[in-house]
Amino acid sequence: MRLLLIEDYRPLRESLAKGLREASFAVDSTGDGQEGLWYARGNDYDVIILDLMLPGMDGLRILKKVRAEGRQSHVLILTAKDTLDDRVAGLDLGADDYMVKPFAFRELLARVRALVRRSYRTKNPHIEVQDLRIDLANQRVWRGSEEIGLTPREYALLEYLAMRAGQVVSRTDIWEHVYEFNSSASSNVVDVYIGYLRKKIERPDQAPVINTVRGRGYTLGAEP
Repeated sequence: MRLLLIEDYRPLRESLAKGLREASFAVDSTGDGQEGLWYARGNDYDVIILDLMLPGMDGLRILKKVRAEGRQSHVLILTAKDTLDDRVAGLDLGADDYMVKPFAFRELLARVRALVRRSYRTKNPHIEVQDLRIDLANQRVWRGSEEIGLTPREYALLEYLAMRAGQVVSRTDIWEHVYEFNSSASSNVVDVYIGYLRKKIERPDQAPVINTVRGRGYTLGAEP
């Protein structure tokens, strides 16, 4: 899934971005409020992680503008401002969650994953399609009783398809949710990684799990 991280303290921003990418998220990041708003307006993020005290434009103004424009990305406020009034103000302006610094990265990751599941209207951290099982919390995948090893990019692609199981997902949707703004990947990278997934997941004696819908994209499971 694709995240936007707006945090002005560079060491923390770089550390968080690295950890989130290792957890298979695509991450765009900035330390400037104006640039953060530009990113938020131009892309469809699953979750925005937002500091409040930012140069250029503070986090609450960003949140207010994003919500006024009807953007539905989940927003997790991450800040050192921990008074009751601060928390109430953020939540009342449309934040979905609020964490106070210092924090444990594992908890942040769990909260981000919960928000992602909420985006796709699933609370269950386990998804099953035919005999394919995906453990979203631990990023593990099985076909029947056999565990399948995937690269972070392969897993990210499979997770996005799984979140929308039974729906036709276009190549554009996949690109916008699995790849970062500055990605240098070529235009056929989605098809290439679909091919990688099929080689690892599909079985010659069983019905395919990943199906191509001509002219429209891909679906995990049967086409609706």
